[in-house]
Amino acid sequence: MEEELLSREDGGEEKGWAIVRRWSGCCMGEAFEEARRLGYVAAPMVAVTMSQFLVQVASTMIVGHLGELNLAAAAIAFSLANVTGFSLLMGMASGLETLCGQAYGAEQYQIVGVHAYRAIFSLILVCLPISLVWALMEKFLLLVGQDPLISQEAGKYIVWMIPGLFACAIIQPLMKFLQSQSLTFPMLLSSAATLCLHILLCWFLVFNTALHGIGAALSLSISYWVNALILAVYIRYSASCRATRSPISKEAFRDINKFLRVALPSASMICLEWWSYELLVLLSGLLSNPQLETSVLSICLNSASLLYCIPYGIGCAASTRVSNELGAWNPKGAQLAVRVSMCIAVLDAALISGTLLALRHVLGYAYSNEKEVVDYVDEMVPLICLTLITDNLMGVLSGIARGSGWQHLGAYVNFGAFYLVGIPVAIVLGFPLHLGGKGLWIGIVCGSTTQSILLVLITSFTNWRHQANMARERVFNDRLPLRDQLK
Repeated sequence: MEEELLSREDGGEEKGWAIVRRWSGCCMGEAFEEARRLGYVAAPMVAVTMSQFLVQVASTMIVGHLGELNLAAAAIAFSLANVTGFSLLMGMASGLETLCGQAYGAEQYQIVGVHAYRAIFSLILVCLPISLVWALMEKFLLLVGQDPLISQEAGKYIVWMIPGLFACAIIQPLMKFLQSQSLTFPMLLSSAATLCLHILLCWFLVFNTALHGIGAALSLSISYWVNALILAVYIRYSASCRATRSPISKEAFRDINKFLRVALPSASMICLEWWSYELLVLLSGLLSNPQLETSVLSICLNSASLLYCIPYGIGCAASTRVSNELGAWNPKGAQLAVRVSMCIAVLDAALISGTLLALRHVLGYAYSNEKEVVDYVDEMVPLICLTLITDNLMGVLSGIARGSGWQHLGAYVNFGAFYLVGIPVAIVLGFPLHLGGKGLWIGIVCGSTTQSILLVLITSFTNWRHQANMARERVFNDRLPLRDQLK
């Protein structure tokens, strides 16, 4: 009798372990499949983001060979263009990650195209007042006390970037339109082609024509329009976009507020963070050794911005996967995408920060041969590594926020983290406590850490079933009239 009971217990235990192994194997299989899907979108998006970032870097590097005046003017013009224009357009277009991604997941393909048209129309309207501000930028720089020669050159430079601003208003919605469908390789090809064209065109216009520094701005505008044209041609003629390639109709110009309800919080979320880093560089100019502090902080910021392309690409992939799953009313799928993308973010943070820390003694030589600058950069690298860790978490969490549609919460988080914590701490450490550039960067690290913690908490307590219900309601409340669906 005892032997029979023992055999039953052993059999039951083996059966239980078999069930556990089968369940764990199933979960691991789903996780690996989700990681594959994320990688399929993330890898090209990282390359796309880096290519677009390098377009501006290449312009600055080429203009820098004309002399300090042209380099300073180009740097100021690019900084102001990013703060007042490009960041706003990029932020508003990010609202399509919610609208197009969820509509595509719900298989409401015609609405995806309508949202893209609405975004392009809205962003072109936004470009009108921005272009007026850019046209008056020289007077603004003189008003705030900038050097007259630098102000004049920077004013000319930014005026010649106005055509590129309107091209960006088309590029960003088209990219989000493709991203929502996981069509990232066309964006990769167009961005890589644009970068190659831009380098050659910029070099030619700067050194072989009478335009000089202005040639870099003109080449940027031309390159942006070429990129917009490549994307538009692909969408028009590719079979991959046949279902979502809706014709232009009156619906595209109606209910613009549906786009703005998501676009404005998205813009606030991105711009509040972007502007805080630009403010950091401005504050460095008020320190006791402004040339050294500004140079080193610019090096740190450029390095961090380039490496941020990786978590931003992962965040775009997470946004696409989460929005598609919520639109398809698959809350478990969205939750799995969140977990896997966060695991990837942690691994990426460990790898990148560890690599940068190992190269800390040589990083400064990539930018300068001055020993003072190189040594200062060496001291700043541990702080940059902390920033990279928080940036990886924040980049992915921000993508999850855009895919879910709670950008308004992200905007509140970014305002509180950077402007109530980060910037005040940076000012106190940098000036009264005399920590200089280190103090300013520590303040930003405090802000990004606060931001990451708050976004982690919001994501952890998110009710994904409720988010799926909201996504379906958002999609089907915006469904086209039957006459437009039959066109």
